[in-house]
This record gives sequence, C-alpha cells and structure tokens, in this order.
Amino acid sequence: MSKSILMYENGGPEKMQLHDVEVGAPGPGQVKVRHTAIGLNFIDVYTRSGLYATPLPNAVGREAAGIIVEVGPKVRGFKKGDRVAYCGVLGAYCQERLMGVDQLVHVPKGVSDEQAAAIMLKGMTTEYLVDHTAKAWLKKGDTVLFHAAAGGVGLLFGQWAKARGYKVIGTVSSPEKAALAKKNGYKWVIDYSKENVVEQVMKITKGKKVPVVFDGVGKDTWAASLDCLQPRGLLVSFGNASGTVPPQSVGILNAKGSLYLTRPSLGAYTATRADLEASAKSLFKMVKSGKVKIAIDQHYPLAEAAQSHIDLESRKTTGQTVLVP
Repeated sequence: MSKSILMYENGGPEKMQLHDVEVGAPGPGQVKVRHTAIGLNFIDVYTRSGLYATPLPNAVGREAAGIIVEVGPKVRGFKKGDRVAYCGVLGAYCQERLMGVDQLVHVPKGVSDEQAAAIMLKGMTTEYLVDHTAKAWLKKGDTVLFHAAAGGVGLLFGQWAKARGYKVIGTVSSPEKAALAKKNGYKWVIDYSKENVVEQVMKITKGKKVPVVFDGVGKDTWAASLDCLQPRGLLVSFGNASGTVPPQSVGILNAKGSLYLTRPSLGAYTATRADLEASAKSLFKMVKSGKVKIAIDQHYPLAEAAQSHIDLESRKTTGQTVLVP
C-alpha cells in the first residue's frame, strides 16, 4: 500500500487527508515512480479550493521527483532505478504512483531530487516567462517589474533574468523578504506594505516606466501593473495568488497606452514532447551552471500537507518548499 493525500471535496486545507491506496502494476508505456520529494506550488491551492476545477477525488500536487521502481511493457528510454521528475500532472501528493513515460524527464547528475521536485513547475515557468513570453519586448539592459519577488517563482526569476542581462524591480511585503530578493538577483526592491509601487517604479526608471510587468498575484496588483507599463508595454498575468482579476473592459489597454496583455500557462509552453524536453534541459543547465541557485527553505512531511497550504496562503513561506513522502 502507498500513502496519498486525497481530497473528496473542494474547500480549505482540512479537506486534504492522508489515505492508504493500492497503486498496482504499470501498464504499457507506464512506470511506477516512488517519490523522494514533492513540490509545493500555489496552483495546488487553486486546485484544492476549486478555483481550478479538477475531478474528485484527487491527490492534489503537480510536480515531484523520484525513482522508477517498476517498468511496464513497451517502455523505451527509461529503466528501473532512473531518477526522474515531472510537472503539470495532477496527483503528486503521494508516495508512489503510475506515470506515462511521456510525462517524465530524466534528472541529470548535479541536480538533486529535492531541487528537481521544487523547481520543475516554477523553474520551467520562469524559463518560458523570461526566454519566450516577453523576449520580443526586451533587450539586454532593460528594466522589468516582477510582483512577489520572494516567492517560489520570484526567487528563480530574479536570478534567471539577471543572467539574461535584465535589471529587475521586485515587490515584497516585508524587510526580510526584501533582503532575500536582493540576494536573488533583484536590483531594486519595493516594500508594498510601506511604499507606493507605481511611485517607486516611476522614481527608479526616471519616469520612463517598464516595458514588461510580470504579475502572478492577480487582483491586488492588476491596477498597479498597468500603471507601471510604458506605452505599448506588455503585462504578463500568469497567476492569481490574491484572487482572480475581475472582468475588465478591453478599452483599458487603450486608455493606459496601447498596452498588450497575455495570460500564459506552462501547459501551452510544454505541450509537445520536444518543448517539454527543451524547457527541462534549459532549466537543469541553468541550475548546474550555478547561475540559478536553488535553496529549499521549507520541508513538510507528506502527512502535514494541510499545514503547508496554511503557511503558503498566509505568506509565511519563502522560496522553495517540498513535501517529504
């Protein structure tokens, strides 16, 4: 038997409970993976709450790393004992599970299981944000704005953007988080609990504003994000940590300066096997190079998944967090 966090109805963290489950043997094209580390992401909160509708019951969680312990028929490129990782596949909050090999990537030497589990989703999100989504808007030396700089994606983004030659302004909620962001590539940090974000961006950029804003917060930062953009600038709205942005008139983009808006997703950027492998390869290369350093700031036993959600939602966590099966 394997342990799994299951949820039979949407709601608060208490809806997630530890259960015994029978995993079974892998079928054609499948392997059985024994998790060694499971990543915690804000999208897990959306799944649990019902903001992102998913079939019930489910095990929540969308990224993990582990070892292949059993191989089904017609499997190529993977064998028993291989270290593997994945993201975007619902049901990661468990000890063991069956996986199609088309959903897995190999974890290379020089990257630990915990690092892989913590950064597959956040790291590949960072990769597409910096290297693809906004590439046409940016050149080396440009300044961009990123909200929630001390969060999981935020700490990776600061390092990745700096490595690509961009200067980044980050927003945070405390002096402690400001110090953390500064250590992770941010040239300027705005404490929005004490400072006006738009006014500070205007000051930093000498009134020019920024060509791109990366906003994973949503409702609370929407208006400020628009007001920080240059004419014909791009708002990359990639998350809803503070809640979903209310319906807007498209005319606001015209009124604010012929702005562009995109709502990207990792799934769209890794939709093909080639895209998935290329993104993971780029991510692992950055980690192995040392240009992006991964610190696991919090560990929770799998049985304490509910507490991890409480801490995540109350913004008590920083950086990367893993659940330990």
